[in-house]
Amino acid sequence: MIKLWLIRHGMTEGNRHQRYIGVTDEPLCPEGMELLKTFTYPKPQTIFVSPLRRCQETAEILFPGQKVRIIDQLAECNFGEFENKNYQELDGNEHYQSWIDSGGLLPFPGGESREEFKRRNVTGFQKAVNGCLRNGISLAALVVHGGTIMNVMEEYADEDRSFYDWHVQNGKGYEVEIDPELWKKGRKFLHVIREL
Repeated sequence: MIKLWLIRHGMTEGNRHQRYIGVTDEPLCPEGMELLKTFTYPKPQTIFVSPLRRCQETAEILFPGQKVRIIDQLAECNFGEFENKNYQELDGNEHYQSWIDSGGLLPFPGGESREEFKRRNVTGFQKAVNGCLRNGISLAALVVHGGTIMNVMEEYADEDRSFYDWHVQNGKGYEVEIDPELWKKGRKFLHVIREL
């Protein structure tokens, strides 16, 4: 079995203010760094991260000195014109209201659609799993974004939940496992062990 830790990056200033932070490459805030230092995760054999700074900083705090492997497709969604704004700042924006009315299903104006975002994240996750299979890795961590985790869990988890039901707080995530033989045969699913 391959055990994976899907961990959301630590808190940023944008997260503190409930902003849509996707492609904005902001660092962790001091509070976020301190909170991460209270978490303990087992030392993985390999660590996959998003290319964004907040994920790389989180990996360095949780797993100091360990080399990370960047997978570009694991990056967060491009929120387009909503990027780096919160719901209060978007109040009265007709595009935002249309997006809310759609239940979050419309593409972000000037950004990605849910389908594009999910397809990209799933491709990145498959690269990580296939890397584990090729290299005989049995314990890996993915330090990524909330939306990335939600896409992966919605696609592969053996529990039937919607995208938004897989939301996790900063520094938290899921412990899951994959049966390598079933994965190779095309039966691609994650067994959810627990929420972190």
